[in-house]
Amino acid sequence: MIKISKMPSANGKISVAPSILSADLWQLGRDVLAVQKAGADWLHVDIMDGHFVPNLSFGPSVVSSLKGKTDLPLDTHLMVENPMLFVEPFAKAGADLLTVHIEAKDEIVETLKLIKSFGVKTGLSIKPDTDPELIAPLTDLLDLVLVMTVYPGFGGQAFLPGSEDQIKRVRQIIAASGKAIWLEVDGGINAQTAPRAIKAGADALVAGSAIFKAADPVLALNQIRQAAPDI
Repeated sequence: MIKISKMPSANGKISVAPSILSADLWQLGRDVLAVQKAGADWLHVDIMDGHFVPNLSFGPSVVSSLKGKTDLPLDTHLMVENPMLFVEPFAKAGADLLTVHIEAKDEIVETLKLIKSFGVKTGLSIKPDTDPELIAPLTDLLDLVLVMTVYPGFGGQAFLPGSEDQIKRVRQIIAASGKAIWLEVDGGINAQTAPRAIKAGADALVAGSAIFKAADPVLALNQIRQAAPDI
């Protein structure tokens, strides 16, 4: 399980979660072990169903193949239309945290409770144009909030202008709840945008293309760390 019993503040240690959506799937094991050795904190696994987003990605077998082969917790992001259909297979495959979208079709409270029933940490994600206030009534059920700073579905997109305002508002909601909840940011994160996300209140950063598409992924991960103090 992801050990988040003691949450850092926005000025504390920041977790970096490389997204395998941008890894070389022919050499996935090599790439995962490389970022693990480089000091990655979590491994981000993007699941796409071709309905909620137009792309398709991985199934539970990819999560199960990673489980036990890496020491990194599996931070699994369900970009799917009906997440209740996906919770059990991914929980049983070994996901340490399951993040679902508030914009999905399934009833969100039931979905979060189902995730918890498998002993898995719960995450809730919002798109760039989703009202952050929708999160406030749900904080008792959450271990993590994921703020998308691109529209989900494809890797390699640029950090959207104005994203800092969304991150700041979510940070305020989390602070008001008094709960230990991570604030994760995903989309266009690199050495230039990481400091902006952290300053706005991020505790965790997802980076895909900036790490795995770099000539030297280990160097790229370290550059993201060096771009922001106290990581």
